[in-house]
This record gives sequence, C-alpha cells and structure tokens, in this order.
Amino acid sequence: MKGLYFQQNSPNEDITFVFQERENLPVTEENYVKLQVKACALSRINTKLLAEMKMEKEFFPVGREIAGIVLDVGSKVSFFRPDDEVVGILPLDSEDPGLCEAVRVHEHYLVHKPEKVSWTEAAGTVRDGVRAYTALHYLSPLSAGKAVLIMDGASTLGTIAIQLALHRGAKVISTASSLEDKQHLERLRPPLARVVDVSHGSARVAESCLEETGGLGVDIVLDAGVRLYREEDEPPGKSQLLPHKHDILTLLGVGGRWVTTEENLQLDPPDCHCLFLKGATVAFLNDDVWNLSNVQQGKYLCILKDVMEKLSAGVFRPRLEEPIPLHEAKVSMEVVQKNQGRKKHVFLLAETRCCCFRYFKSVSKFPDKRPRPVYEHHREHGWRTPGPPRFFSLAAAAAA
Repeated sequence: MKGLYFQQNSPNEDITFVFQERENLPVTEENYVKLQVKACALSRINTKLLAEMKMEKEFFPVGREIAGIVLDVGSKVSFFRPDDEVVGILPLDSEDPGLCEAVRVHEHYLVHKPEKVSWTEAAGTVRDGVRAYTALHYLSPLSAGKAVLIMDGASTLGTIAIQLALHRGAKVISTASSLEDKQHLERLRPPLARVVDVSHGSARVAESCLEETGGLGVDIVLDAGVRLYREEDEPPGKSQLLPHKHDILTLLGVGGRWVTTEENLQLDPPDCHCLFLKGATVAFLNDDVWNLSNVQQGKYLCILKDVMEKLSAGVFRPRLEEPIPLHEAKVSMEVVQKNQGRKKHVFLLAETRCCCFRYFKSVSKFPDKRPRPVYEHHREHGWRTPGPPRFFSLAAAAAA
C-alpha cells in the first residue's frame, strides 16, 4: 500500500513529493477508526509551522482533508460503526497520509457525512469551512446587517467565507484580482454589495469600502495577506495586489475586527494608536490550532458538523477542480504548494455514482430479501444505471 509524502532536506530547499510504500495498518487501537479513503483534498503545507512544532521528519505525510467509509473501529469508539460515511481533517502529527487507500484516525477528528453530499464536496469543503467559521464566528462577531470585507473572494476560502457571511445576513464587499474572479463573484447569489477590482493595484480598496459604508468603515475584515512595507522594500515573492496594512487600518470601522492570515504582521506604535482610537482589534487566523490543542474539541466537532449541514443544504458551494487522477498527484501538490491554483484540488480514490459501493448488496426492504445487483436498486428508484465502480490504483499511480 502506497501513500504520498513530502521531503525537505533543509529549511531553504524546495520540498519534493514522493510515493512511499507503507506497511499494512496494525490492529485498530481503542479510540481509533480505520477508514477506506474515498476522496482527499490538498492544501498548502506550512513547513514553518511544522518546524516550530518540532514535527520535522524525513518523510511527512501529504493530504489531511479526507472523506471515506469506516472499515473498523476500536473497542472504545462510541460515535461510529463500520460502513459509516465520515469526513474530517487529519491532525498535524498523523502518521498516515490522507492520499492513501486506508488511514487510522482518532474518532474525535471525524463527523458523519450527510448522504446527499458527494465525496469530493465533503473533502473539498471541510477545511475551508473550518477556516471560515473560525474567522467569522469565533474570532469576530458576525451578525445580520454588519459590513464585511473579504479579500480575494474568489479563492477557495474566500468563496466559503462569502457564502457564510451572506447566509448570516451581512453586507459583503470583496476584491477580485482578475476578470475571471470578478465574474465569479458577480454570479454569486444573493449578490455582494460591491466587488472591487484590484487587478491593477489595491489603491482603491479603502476608498471603495468607505464609499460603500457611508464613511463609517467595515465591521469585519478577513484578509488574504497584507503588504507591510513600501513597494520597493517588499520581498520578491510578495504580491503587489495585496492591500497595505495602512489601507486596512483606514477602512476599519469603530469597534471593528481585523482577522488576518499574515503570520508575520508588524504594527508600529502609530498603527496601534489608530486601533486604540477606533476600539478595534486584530485576530490571527490559524485553523490548525483546533488540532494542536484538545481544550475545545467539542466546539471543533460542532464546527465540522455545521459545515457538513450547510454543505448538504446548499449554503456552501465550493470551487472544486475536476477530480484528478492519482498519477498527477505530485504535480498537483506542487501547484498547491506554490499557491497557483484558484480551485480546490481533490483526488477521488474510488469513483462511485451513488451510495451503493458493492456491486451486489442485500437490501433488507426488498420483500424477498435476496441479494440483488445494485443496478436493480437504481432502476426501481429511477436512477441512471452505473457501471461497476472504477478504483484507481495507488501502485499504478506511483509507477506512472
């Protein structure tokens, strides 16, 4: 059984992705669940955080957002049974890569997957849903009527955050860095209050927000990174389309909340004085904190459950790439690591067309209770008859 890992020999060296042979999973421990992975979504790996948490090792597993079927449960597992459909995020210290045929995970990192939600939707939404909830529920008091600025709204996180804010009745302003992103945001329903085009620079962001709010400023800002210095002093990799920190301070209203993803944010004394005068606060968005500490595990599970419920109800509509074959896993992960993709990359390890995964299955509600082919079950419900499930081989992918 093979899984995808990444390797980094030194902190300044680019990471490489490799398939590694894995031993068969041991007997399931007391509170652990063994899963057959059906779909796995990819997110950028924060190598700096792993180094600070002393989690560095020669080969580190890739893929944490997973959805799958429970194969076996430990003796003390109380939430799940075999054949349950579940979704969750593997912890940072997981020894198993999500991009693998089977994994072990503690039951407190999983929730049930709604029946109407597909495997790719579940895996592709769960982490961005957690990030959006953390930013707009726990770090800032989002409610109806509040003005919210969500930077880079066409990103995977931005799209889910906008949908959550609109669902709560907020007035949403967002930015678009290209014509395609702008068209995507303008198609969202209910509509946004304003879409600010920053493809030629972010100079108009503060002006547009103040104009839209009658000069009062916005109540909540969720950024996608900010510039800290003058253009000529910024490091080479910093996008000039990002707003400057002074723009954010200008457009923030009285009592506002600035939720930032900029882990190295530097505020000078005049900046702090501006926040003091407005009674505003700054919060840092680090969604991994839920998995780094179990103090608020109950809240975390509530977030996961609510994300899946909103996905099932159609409130969340994620931006997903077409399911990717496994032989392209290394190339796709390199794109994700460089932040070059606009949609979520999701791998479908077992392609299925409905909730019936065995080609022959005994269905108890049939009068004769005999084993019947799945396609008869489809025909009785007016569903399109599928062919046999097609399973992608990780071994073949690694060989390719």
